[in-house]
Amino acid sequence: MIDQTAFSITASDILEYLYCPRFIYFENYLDIPQHQEKRFKVQKGRDVHDDKQRINPAYLRKKLGCIERKSSVYLSSARGIRGIVDEILFLDDGSAAPLDYKYAEYKERTFKNHKYQLTFYGQLIQDNYNVAANRGFIVYTRSRNKLIEVPITEKMYLELDIIISDLTDVVQKGIYPKPTRYKQRCPDCCYRNLCERTI
Repeated sequence: MIDQTAFSITASDILEYLYCPRFIYFENYLDIPQHQEKRFKVQKGRDVHDDKQRINPAYLRKKLGCIERKSSVYLSSARGIRGIVDEILFLDDGSAAPLDYKYAEYKERTFKNHKYQLTFYGQLIQDNYNVAANRGFIVYTRSRNKLIEVPITEKMYLELDIIISDLTDVVQKGIYPKPTRYKQRCPDCCYRNLCERTI
Protein backbone atom coordinates (compact mmCIF):
# COMPACT_ATOMS: atom_id res chain seq x y z
CA MET A 1 0.00 0.00 0.00
CA ILE A 2 1.07 3.57 -0.64
CA ASP A 3 2.08 6.07 2.01
CA GLN A 4 -1.29 7.74 2.43
CA THR A 5 0.18 10.53 4.57
CA ALA A 6 2.05 11.79 1.49
CA PHE A 7 -1.00 11.59 -0.76
CA SER A 8 -2.26 14.69 -2.52
CA ILE A 9 -5.16 14.76 -4.94
CA THR A 10 -4.74 15.42 -8.65
CA ALA A 11 -7.25 16.26 -11.37
CA SER A 12 -6.88 12.68 -12.66
CA ASP A 13 -7.93 11.38 -9.25
CA ILE A 14 -11.07 13.53 -9.42
CA LEU A 15 -11.88 12.27 -12.93
CA GLU A 16 -11.39 8.65 -11.91
CA TYR A 17 -13.39 9.03 -8.71
CA LEU A 18 -16.31 10.52 -10.62
CA TYR A 19 -16.10 7.76 -13.24
CA CYS A 20 -16.09 5.08 -10.53
CA PRO A 21 -15.00 5.61 -6.90
CA ARG A 22 -13.42 2.15 -6.81
CA PHE A 23 -10.71 3.27 -9.24
CA ILE A 24 -9.24 5.27 -6.37
CA TYR A 25 -9.44 2.32 -3.96
CA PHE A 26 -7.66 -0.10 -6.29
CA GLU A 27 -5.11 2.33 -7.69
CA ASN A 28 -4.32 4.60 -4.74
CA TYR A 29 -5.11 2.52 -1.65
CA LEU A 30 -4.12 -0.95 -2.86
CA ASP A 31 -1.47 0.51 -5.22
CA ILE A 32 -2.55 -1.59 -8.22
CA PRO A 33 -1.63 0.31 -11.42
CA GLN A 34 -4.13 0.78 -14.24
CA HIS A 35 -1.69 0.41 -17.17
CA GLN A 36 -3.56 3.25 -18.86
CA GLU A 37 -0.68 3.90 -21.21
CA LYS A 38 -1.81 0.95 -23.35
CA ARG A 39 -5.15 2.54 -24.16
CA PHE A 40 -5.31 4.47 -27.44
CA LYS A 41 -7.55 7.34 -26.30
CA VAL A 42 -5.43 8.01 -23.22
CA GLN A 43 -2.23 8.11 -25.28
CA LYS A 44 -3.84 10.25 -27.98
CA GLY A 45 -5.10 12.63 -25.30
CA ARG A 46 -1.56 12.99 -24.02
CA ASP A 47 -0.31 13.67 -27.53
CA VAL A 48 -2.92 16.42 -27.94
CA HIS A 49 -1.82 18.02 -24.68
CA ASP A 50 1.79 17.95 -25.90
CA ASP A 51 0.73 19.68 -29.14
CA LYS A 52 -1.72 22.19 -27.64
CA GLN A 53 0.29 25.28 -28.52
CA ARG A 54 -0.38 24.68 -32.22
CA ILE A 55 -4.13 24.03 -31.98
CA ASN A 56 -5.18 27.01 -29.89
CA PRO A 57 -4.67 30.19 -31.91
CA ALA A 58 -4.27 33.56 -30.21
CA TYR A 59 -7.52 34.93 -31.64
CA LEU A 60 -9.51 32.57 -29.40
CA ARG A 61 -7.93 33.99 -26.28
CA LYS A 62 -8.43 37.55 -27.53
CA LYS A 63 -12.11 36.81 -28.13
CA LEU A 64 -12.40 35.74 -24.46
CA GLY A 65 -10.95 39.01 -23.15
CA CYS A 66 -7.67 37.40 -22.16
CA ILE A 67 -4.98 39.91 -21.24
CA GLU A 68 -2.37 37.35 -20.08
CA ARG A 69 -2.01 33.60 -20.21
CA LYS A 70 0.22 30.99 -18.65
CA SER A 71 0.69 27.51 -20.15
CA SER A 72 1.23 24.15 -18.43
CA VAL A 73 1.27 25.64 -14.93
CA TYR A 74 1.95 23.33 -11.98
CA LEU A 75 -0.03 24.45 -8.91
CA SER A 76 -0.48 23.02 -5.43
CA SER A 77 -2.55 24.05 -2.45
CA ALA A 78 -2.59 23.61 1.32
CA ARG A 79 -5.90 21.79 0.73
CA GLY A 80 -3.84 18.78 -0.36
CA ILE A 81 -4.53 19.19 -4.07
CA ARG A 82 -2.15 19.67 -7.00
CA GLY A 83 -2.18 19.64 -10.78
CA ILE A 84 -0.93 21.02 -14.06
CA VAL A 85 -3.37 23.46 -15.65
CA ASP A 86 -3.17 23.41 -19.47
CA GLU A 87 -3.68 27.17 -19.59
CA ILE A 88 -4.60 29.88 -17.11
CA LEU A 89 -6.29 32.83 -18.76
CA PHE A 90 -6.22 36.13 -16.88
CA LEU A 91 -9.23 38.06 -18.10
CA ASP A 92 -9.99 41.74 -18.50
CA ASP A 93 -12.66 41.64 -15.76
CA GLY A 94 -10.03 40.82 -13.11
CA SER A 95 -10.87 37.13 -12.90
CA ALA A 96 -8.93 34.11 -14.15
CA ALA A 97 -10.09 30.93 -15.88
CA PRO A 98 -8.65 27.49 -16.51
CA LEU A 99 -8.61 26.25 -20.09
CA ASP A 100 -8.38 22.49 -20.68
CA TYR A 101 -7.95 20.45 -23.85
CA LYS A 102 -9.94 17.27 -24.42
CA TYR A 103 -9.29 14.62 -27.04
CA ALA A 104 -13.05 14.22 -27.41
CA GLU A 105 -16.04 15.27 -29.47
CA TYR A 106 -18.47 17.80 -28.08
CA LYS A 107 -21.81 16.04 -27.56
CA GLU A 108 -23.96 19.15 -27.00
CA ARG A 109 -23.37 18.97 -23.25
CA THR A 110 -20.43 19.10 -20.87
CA PHE A 111 -19.99 15.97 -18.79
CA LYS A 112 -19.92 16.20 -15.00
CA ASN A 113 -16.35 14.95 -14.74
CA HIS A 114 -15.14 17.65 -17.15
CA LYS A 115 -17.01 20.34 -15.18
CA TYR A 116 -15.41 19.22 -11.93
CA GLN A 117 -11.97 19.01 -13.45
CA LEU A 118 -12.36 22.69 -14.35
CA THR A 119 -13.69 23.38 -10.83
CA PHE A 120 -10.61 21.63 -9.41
CA TYR A 121 -8.31 23.81 -11.53
CA GLY A 122 -10.36 26.87 -10.59
CA GLN A 123 -9.77 26.08 -6.91
CA LEU A 124 -6.03 25.81 -7.49
CA ILE A 125 -6.05 29.14 -9.35
CA GLN A 126 -7.98 30.88 -6.56
CA ASP A 127 -5.69 29.43 -3.88
CA ASN A 128 -2.51 30.48 -5.70
CA TYR A 129 -3.41 33.79 -7.36
CA ASN A 130 -6.08 35.14 -5.00
CA VAL A 131 -8.42 35.95 -7.89
CA ALA A 132 -11.93 34.74 -8.67
CA ALA A 133 -12.29 31.79 -11.04
CA ASN A 134 -15.99 31.65 -11.86
CA ARG A 135 -15.74 30.09 -15.30
CA GLY A 136 -13.53 27.78 -17.29
CA PHE A 137 -13.08 26.70 -20.90
CA ILE A 138 -12.72 23.39 -22.72
CA VAL A 139 -11.34 22.88 -26.22
CA TYR A 140 -12.78 19.71 -27.79
CA THR A 141 -10.09 18.76 -30.27
CA ARG A 142 -12.18 16.14 -32.10
CA SER A 143 -14.87 18.73 -32.84
CA ARG A 144 -12.54 21.02 -34.80
CA ASN A 145 -11.20 22.59 -31.58
CA LYS A 146 -14.64 23.75 -30.47
CA LEU A 147 -14.37 26.07 -27.47
CA ILE A 148 -16.99 25.73 -24.72
CA GLU A 149 -17.40 28.04 -21.72
CA VAL A 150 -18.38 26.38 -18.43
CA PRO A 151 -19.65 28.42 -15.45
CA ILE A 152 -18.00 27.47 -12.14
CA THR A 153 -20.43 28.21 -9.33
CA GLU A 154 -20.08 28.40 -5.56
CA LYS A 155 -22.24 25.25 -5.37
CA MET A 156 -19.72 23.42 -7.56
CA TYR A 157 -16.85 24.49 -5.29
CA LEU A 158 -18.79 23.19 -2.26
CA GLU A 159 -19.47 19.89 -4.00
CA LEU A 160 -15.80 19.65 -4.95
CA ASP A 161 -14.94 19.91 -1.23
CA ILE A 162 -17.21 16.92 -0.54
CA ILE A 163 -15.67 14.91 -3.40
CA ILE A 164 -12.17 15.67 -2.11
CA SER A 165 -13.15 14.65 1.44
CA ASP A 166 -14.74 11.38 0.30
CA LEU A 167 -11.82 10.57 -1.99
CA THR A 168 -9.34 11.27 0.82
CA ASP A 169 -11.25 8.89 3.11
CA VAL A 170 -10.86 6.11 0.55
CA VAL A 171 -7.10 6.61 0.34
CA GLN A 172 -6.27 7.39 3.97
CA LYS A 173 -8.80 5.14 5.74
CA GLY A 174 -9.17 2.37 3.19
CA ILE A 175 -12.92 2.84 2.91
CA TYR A 176 -14.21 0.59 0.14
CA PRO A 177 -16.63 2.78 -1.85
CA LYS A 178 -19.73 1.81 -3.72
CA PRO A 179 -19.16 1.22 -7.44
CA THR A 180 -20.46 3.40 -10.22
CA ARG A 181 -24.17 3.12 -10.85
CA TYR A 182 -23.51 3.04 -14.61
CA LYS A 183 -23.08 -0.68 -15.33
CA GLN A 184 -22.04 -0.05 -18.93
CA ARG A 185 -18.70 1.26 -17.63
CA CYS A 186 -17.77 -2.06 -16.03
CA PRO A 187 -16.87 -4.34 -19.00
CA ASP A 188 -14.07 -2.00 -20.16
CA CYS A 189 -12.69 -1.43 -16.65
CA CYS A 190 -9.12 -2.54 -15.96
CA TYR A 191 -10.17 -3.55 -12.43
CA ARG A 192 -13.22 -5.60 -13.46
CA ASN A 193 -11.63 -8.89 -12.32
CA LEU A 194 -10.93 -7.48 -8.85
CA CYS A 195 -14.25 -5.77 -8.29
CA GLU A 196 -17.06 -7.99 -7.03
CA ARG A 197 -19.68 -6.16 -9.06
CA THR A 198 -21.49 -8.59 -11.34
CA ILE A 199 -21.14 -7.45 -14.93
